Amino acid sequence: MLIPFASDATPVLPGKEFAGRVAKRGVTTSIASLHAVSTDPGFVDLDAAERAAGDLLEALGADTSSESLEDTPRRIAAMYAELLSPAPFDATTFPNDGGYDELVVAREIPFHSLCEHHLLPFVGVAHVAYLPKDRILGLSKLARVVDYFARSLQVQERLTTQVADWLQRELEPKGVGVVIEAEHMCMSLRGIQKPGAKTVTSALRGLVRDDGRTRQEFLALAAA
Repeated sequence: MLIPFASDATPVLPGKEFAGRVAKRGVTTSIASLHAVSTDPGFVDLDAAERAAGDLLEALGADTSSESLEDTPRRIAAMYAELLSPAPFDATTFPNDGGYDELVVAREIPFHSLCEHHLLPFVGVAHVAYLPKDRILGLSKLARVVDYFARSLQVQERLTTQVADWLQRELEPKGVGVVIEAEHMCMSLRGIQKPGAKTVTSALRGLVRDDGRTRQEFLALAAA
């Protein structure tokens, strides 16, 4: 069984062929909006993932024929498929009729992602802001875009810039700011073993980067 897989490719409007394949697998998507977000048409092969998970468990000395473990390879494959499959969404925008010209900030958006180096989770919050120009974005979409890019094999630095670049490209605002704070299990559970340590990354675009007052305002709001 194949299911959509999140790649590093720039999200594009899904074509009818891809949308049909996705729909058959129980994923709801829309091709009506010019701002629709989708995955690149690659897929997770659940059957191959299940076989690989079983091989790994056996290589680690686990008895996959036991009643407790016999269904574990399937569960592992389904888990990774879920963690790596973002939900498509329409990036709804509206005219900035009121001429709003101050920062729009969504703080502490929770997210989880998978470190591409160890396949261990990193978990944290994202603070996302933009300085509107001609269009404003539906507020829930600030959280959805974080979730979209987080549901992939990731590094925190790339995740931060992907969210910022998407907002800059879709909205063409006066500026964008993204700060992400996360704890990485590959640092907490293995290696240096420092639970509770947080990694902070930022990506600033436009006036949020170039104008000192706006930059300080955003960073103060993100840290509040």
